[in-house]
Amino acid sequence: MTRVAVVTGAAAGIGRAIARRLAAAGDTIVAVDIAPGVHDTADRLRETGAVAVRADLTEAVGLEAVRDAIRGIDGHLGVLVNCAGITRDARIVNMAAEDFEAVLAVNTGAAYQLTRLLVPDMVTGSAIVNISSRAYLGNFGQFNYSMSKGALVGMTRALALDLAPGIRVNAVAPGLIGTEMVMTIPEEIRDRMIAAIPAGRMGTPEEIAEVAAWLASPASSYVTGTVLIAGGGRSLTR
Repeated sequence: MTRVAVVTGAAAGIGRAIARRLAAAGDTIVAVDIAPGVHDTADRLRETGAVAVRADLTEAVGLEAVRDAIRGIDGHLGVLVNCAGITRDARIVNMAAEDFEAVLAVNTGAAYQLTRLLVPDMVTGSAIVNISSRAYLGNFGQFNYSMSKGALVGMTRALALDLAPGIRVNAVAPGLIGTEMVMTIPEEIRDRMIAAIPAGRMGTPEEIAEVAAWLASPASSYVTGTVLIAGGGRSLTR
């Protein structure tokens, strides 16, 4: 029976790369995003049976739309990748309450709500992969984002205990990755950030997709509750 993989944040960047990588491995993808580009992601994977769900995962109707799409596929739910995320950067003294709340609602709340909804439908041997960020260690000007990604790390470790042994739960914490969002950073600032990376460059969405695909595969069957930092050599150091 076909393995179904739900990937949120699939309209662009890391989420789109993960959807493509899992489809290449034979999974049927349910691509989820609030952005219209999610339809393009699914269209490019049409031959594999991929479907798109354009939905706001902070609302109950959006969550139900994902579950309905899964139940319309002849297969078993075996993978959930929580990748949807937003930024609303500011120092805490300048941060608007609505920006703080929006980032936590999407980056942490949506992951929690979708996981809670879908876990009963996941079969033994399934895998959940949460896309956190190296920012969970703390980034200047990203109080809300760092907090939301840190919460994903805590959720990953707690869920791994809660759902063992039937479902594995791991997280990937990417460093600086060449996504559409990162490329909006002014070049001068981006160059300074790259200079701090031992590998000497940004990562690519496809490199993060390889890590996520491994954590979703039987090849990592003895790995759960782990946070894998993919940061070009920057780990716990500044």
